[in-house]
Amino acid sequence: MQLILFWIFAILMLAFGAGVVLLRNPVSSALSLVMSFVALAALFITLDAFFIGIIQILVYAGAVMVLFLFIIMLLDLRSEQTRRLNLAAWTGGGLVVAGFLGLLARVIFTEPGFAIEKPPISQPEISDVSMVGWALFERFTLPFQIIGVLLLVATIGVVLLSKKELK
Repeated sequence: MQLILFWIFAILMLAFGAGVVLLRNPVSSALSLVMSFVALAALFITLDAFFIGIIQILVYAGAVMVLFLFIIMLLDLRSEQTRRLNLAAWTGGGLVVAGFLGLLARVIFTEPGFAIEKPPISQPEISDVSMVGWALFERFTLPFQIIGVLLLVATIGVVLLSKKELK
């Protein structure tokens, strides 16, 4: 069952990741990225990494993507205009994708470890939540605060740049 769930969430994540690149509307592309993050969180949860999965949803799918959507809507970006088909670029991209899929299939079908059901991760004496909290507030307090200030400055800069002048 674990292997089936892995493949379902991996395919969903790749499909929504392709939607990020292929969709022309910036809001649709950002929402597709949110769904890709949610599928990645589901992959972590199937691997018994519950804390990382929940943090993936809270931090990336929640906070960061809300910030991205806020900036996209504040800048009032429009859909990209349809361009002429570039046959050389599509051919090269298709060859790269075909080569990658061929190598991926070769690795999956020749490695016997992919078909084996993996046992759950053993329960440690100290939870990973307390270890992450200890690391953030003991060793990485200053970098954590600097990142917060940089995000605040970037948001203020976007608001100032998108401000329309009164005539």
